[in-house]
Amino acid sequence: MNNISKDILIGSAFFGGLVVFISGDFIISSTLFATAAVASNIAPKPKSAKFGKYL
Repeated sequence: MNNISKDILIGSAFFGGLVVFISGDFIISSTLFATAAVASNIAPKPKSAKFGKYL
């Protein structure tokens, strides 16, 4: 996932969580906030120089 699509995913999940939180659906908003938190903390695996094309 490249940076712009990751930023769009995080932003839309966070904004959706805010909208749903304001409307009163706290279970759905918690799920959307958790999605935004997990997606923002995922780090890509570093590729090994020796075996980079096989991983």
